[in-house]
Amino acid sequence: MRRRALLVLEDGTALEGQAFGAEGTAFGEVVFNTAMTGYQEVLTDPSYPRQIVVMTAVHQGNYGIAEADAESAALHPAGFVVRDASRIASNHRATATLPETLAGAGVVGIAEVDTRLLTRRIRERGALRGAVSSETLDAEALLAAVREQPEMAGSDLATPVTTPEPYEVPASARPARGGEPYRVVCLDFGLKRNQLRLLAAHGCDVTVVPATTPAEDLLARRPDGLFCSNGPGDPAAVLGPIRAIRDVVAAGVATFGICLGHQLLGLAAGARSYKLPFGHHGVNQPIRHLARGTIEIASHNHGFALDAGTLPGPEGRLGAVEATHVNLNDGTNAGIALAERPAFSVQYHPEAAPGPHDSRYLFDDFAALMADARAGEGR
Repeated sequence: MRRRALLVLEDGTALEGQAFGAEGTAFGEVVFNTAMTGYQEVLTDPSYPRQIVVMTAVHQGNYGIAEADAESAALHPAGFVVRDASRIASNHRATATLPETLAGAGVVGIAEVDTRLLTRRIRERGALRGAVSSETLDAEALLAAVREQPEMAGSDLATPVTTPEPYEVPASARPARGGEPYRVVCLDFGLKRNQLRLLAAHGCDVTVVPATTPAEDLLARRPDGLFCSNGPGDPAAVLGPIRAIRDVVAAGVATFGICLGHQLLGLAAGARSYKLPFGHHGVNQPIRHLARGTIEIASHNHGFALDAGTLPGPEGRLGAVEATHVNLNDGTNAGIALAERPAFSVQYHPEAAPGPHDSRYLFDDFAALMADARAGEGR
């Protein structure tokens, strides 16, 4: 027999559907993702804790789950909402179906609901707290529980998903400009595995460290570069890493930030962040590179952004900060570079997974910064 499930938003919207995945009740901020494919990478993206993800593409699960495609070792969303959940997996690489995987990971899912209605509701009213339940079908009772849940603003969600201990990822290729592999320290705020693959492919020996690692420990490793990964939550709540990034950048270490790492670099330099109405989640966001005048289609997953109007001038903590990229959908900041330091960052995911490869040149830019620093030091 098909199990019933209920989805409730804090504005009172209630939709009944079909339960799949784990049994239970899940609470979180409800966001929509516009990716046409890549549900496994979405589910294993550590940027999604305490969120219920609505997929706008209709059919989900039709190619199953392949172990090699996971971007982390766990599933991170609190809940998963789809229009149609495939019960079979048509893919020779698949080792499990989507419903089996959700059930095994304890993720509550709901299908056969109007995801277009949900998406329009979120666009009109902003990201809303919500719940998905296969055990409570009383909409009023579930709504009361939803309204007791904490807001996303002010929440440090990066610390819980970071690595507990440092680990090494060796280079898989030589640097393009020759010499020994670059020594890169990666602050893990909830990174995706493809970031490490691309750093390794660009000649980097990467040491991944916990998000709370202080600047003196980072600098003691004598890195050629600092990589600040993506991650969940409110960047303004991640206070220790902001100080650490500021000190490492001030020491002249080449620095590259992605998503949450971008926001933290901006905050370290003196800018401010704010919560977006419904965030950017998907693989088809158009970005303009301001200096080159080119357009790239990029993968995004974030609910906060840097306030471009607060980017500091020459009097800033780390000198002037320049906007380098802008999101063409809503004009929000999508990239920065420090004028006096070898540091830059972008709001989106150049490693994609899932998504287009338009932005992978940024890993070349990071390698070039480290190569220039080596040349300046005569190494």
